[in-house]
Parts: sequence; C-alpha cells; structure tokens
Amino acid sequence: MGFVKAIPPLFDHQGITVDYEMEHDRVYDASDPGTGKTRSALAMILQRQKAGAGKALVFAPKSILVPSWANDLRTFTPSLKYVVATASNRKKQFAQDVDVYITNTDAAKWVSLNVDLKDFDILIMDECTAYKHRTSARAKAMAKIAKHFKYRVGMSGTPNPNGVLDLWHQYFLLDDGEILGTNFWAFRSKVCEPVQTGPGSEMVKWVDRPGAAEAVADLLAGMTIRHKMEKCISIPPHTVRTINFDLSAKHLKEYKDLAKHAIIQLKDKTVSAVHKGALRTKLLQLASGAVYDAEGNPAVASTDRYELVLDLAEERESCVIAFNWTHQRNELLRLAKKRKIKFALIDGTVKGPDRTKAVKDFQAGKIKILFAHPMSAAHGLTLTKGTTTIWPGPIDDAERFQQFNRRIYRAGQERKTETIMVAANDTLDAGVFANLDGKVEGMVDLLDILEI
Repeated sequence: MGFVKAIPPLFDHQGITVDYEMEHDRVYDASDPGTGKTRSALAMILQRQKAGAGKALVFAPKSILVPSWANDLRTFTPSLKYVVATASNRKKQFAQDVDVYITNTDAAKWVSLNVDLKDFDILIMDECTAYKHRTSARAKAMAKIAKHFKYRVGMSGTPNPNGVLDLWHQYFLLDDGEILGTNFWAFRSKVCEPVQTGPGSEMVKWVDRPGAAEAVADLLAGMTIRHKMEKCISIPPHTVRTINFDLSAKHLKEYKDLAKHAIIQLKDKTVSAVHKGALRTKLLQLASGAVYDAEGNPAVASTDRYELVLDLAEERESCVIAFNWTHQRNELLRLAKKRKIKFALIDGTVKGPDRTKAVKDFQAGKIKILFAHPMSAAHGLTLTKGTTTIWPGPIDDAERFQQFNRRIYRAGQERKTETIMVAANDTLDAGVFANLDGKVEGMVDLLDILEI
C-alpha cells in the first residue's frame, strides 16, 4: 500500500489571503513576488468550488503555466482537475470538462472569441500588469471576458511600475470601474499633471500629482491585499550592489565618438543613430560590448564585461544571470562553454519542456548558471538554489527588474542572497540603473500604503 504525500499547510499570511478572497468577490493580491500568491489563489478556488462555484479560468505568463500553476495544482490541490492550454492545443483543452483551465496571457483574444463562459465563475489574472494598457488587443479582450465572471482576482507584486496610471485598467477589469471610474481620461486628469518634454504639443509626459499615490491607495484599500515578504516569511537578508569597471581606452573612445557624432565605424560596419531615443539605445548597446547596424547585425567591440560577469559567477555557488540583447546571450554562452561551466538557458528560443527542465536542473544543483531573459523568466519561477542575480547591464523595465530579482529571493530561500549590477564607468549605465531604482522605490511606496 502506497503512502499519500501530505499537503503542506498554508503559511499564515496565505491563510489570511484566502480568507480575504473568500470575503470579497473582487480582489487584487499585490503581495510581494515570492510570497506564494498562486497557492493562495488555488486554495480559494478549491473552497469556492466546494461551495458550488463554477469553473475557474487562469491567465498567466506562458513561462509559468507549468512550472508555477500546474506544479502547484498537483502539489497543493490534487483534487482539482485541470488543463494547460497553449496555442497548439487550446481548442482541444477547452473542450475538456475540468475544474481549472490555465492559459497564457496572450490567449485572451482567442478565449473571448471561442470559449462559452456560461459555466465559469472564477477568473484569475496572474501578473495582471499585462493588461494595464487599456488600448492593447489583449486588454480589450480581457475586458470582454471579465464581465462574465462573478469572482475575479488580479495578481502582481509590481502593479504600478510607471505610476498610478498603470492601475486604472487593472482595477477596471476587477470592478468594472466602480472605484477608479469608467473613464480613463477623467482618472488621469485627477491624479496626474502634464509635463512638456519637447516643442511639439503632443510631446507631453503625465506624472503623478503630489499625494496621488496616497489618494489612490486609500480608494483601493477595500479590495486590495498585500503581504511584504520580509514580514511574513523568515528569510535570510538580501543585498543589492553595483560593481563598476572601466571600458578599455579603445572601447571608451568608440563610445564617446558615438555619443558625440551619432555615428561610428566598427570593423566593417557603420552604425548610426537617427534620433535621441535611438542614440540612447545604441550607447547602452555599445557600452554593453556590441552594437547593431541597420540590418540588425551586431558588431562586437569588447567582451571584457562578460569576462567580469563570469568571473563573478565562478566565485559563487549558483547564479542567475540576466541578458537583454542577443549579443549578450551569445557572448555569455560562448564564454561559459569555453570555461566549461555547466549552464542552462531560458529565453524566447527555448520551448516549454526545455524551460521546465532548466528550472529543475538548476534547483537540483546540476548546473551552476541559469542564463535568462527577463521577458521569459521574470515571473513565477522559483530559483532558490541560486544565491546571486547578476545584471551584466541595465534594462528599462522596472517591473521586470524587480520581478527577476525575486526569482532567488523568495519563500524557500535558506541562504543570504545578492543582486549585482555591473556598470561601466563614464557611460549611461549608472543613470539607467538609478532610474530603475527610483521607479522601484515609487512602486514600493504605494504598495507600502496598501500593506496589511
């Protein structure tokens, strides 16, 4: 006779979340990444369906459909029948009779056109920020879907990466505009003010008015729950630091020439930037070690940065290393192979089963480095075998930056962890990292108001 594996109990804060979600039909769970929002949502689904609720529909980033949602269903709510629906099998999977249907964020349009939702009651939008732009196709589709559901839960530990305007459509999907209003323009005029960024009348940036975060948080408090990881989970400390290095004299000259003239000659490639935004991108690329020509081909200027990154990784037990551009990935992989380091890769070129294997191998200690693109690995994955996250260079997305750093610093981590940002002196690197930090601070300020 086999033994039935015991289901681990909920953490206290997860139990509080489940109770809150049972008491409120519409909830935003803004708890920190790594606090186990998925587990809480599944416990709520189980309780609601035992009480007679209909089927549940879960939208989540493609990269975590199996590693997070399917695995947690098997582990914590094995009585719930489920399917995972992707582009290759959606019609077949949605034809099955199960309790929970899990599909990817971009399936919203397909679902809105092809699925009869009359037997559904529970909607979960994991990483709800995917729908923050109300004019996007998937956001419009989700608005059509959401109105069919009695119980709705939005989830993200980083709900407002660019300010309070990011919140409007996410909460609209939950309460049909009851709290923040049904008109985006009216909401924007109340909480933001225009700042002219150029000579044209359309060159305007909308920034939060003083006190806007506090005012919006007060409005949202009645349907938002948030747990800060450090207060609800015992976890060793996490440190963040920047390591600066000097570009070679030749590399720095190329960088300064591009900054001054917006055009340089690298080997047999001519690289130019036609406007300020493009120049900024080219400068960040060049500082990182390569830059792309008009045809999208990289011209490698230096691999010094990547040698430093791998030196840092080899000094540590287990690392997660981010990359932003193709040339970064290629150079990091090439150098890792040269040094005979065991590694795995997660990005848009890696299929689902191979991503799952990469995570399992990393967590089992079979590989030393997991190279990952933030777009593919910023959400949901648990990588607690790692003790260090390394950024070879900055990105512009504060949400992905914050989320990616929480892959190792989350529930289950038993060792001290660190985030290392590598910045080249006399380049834009430090400023971009500082801007990221500022956006994260603003995001955390609003969330701290919502903390229970």
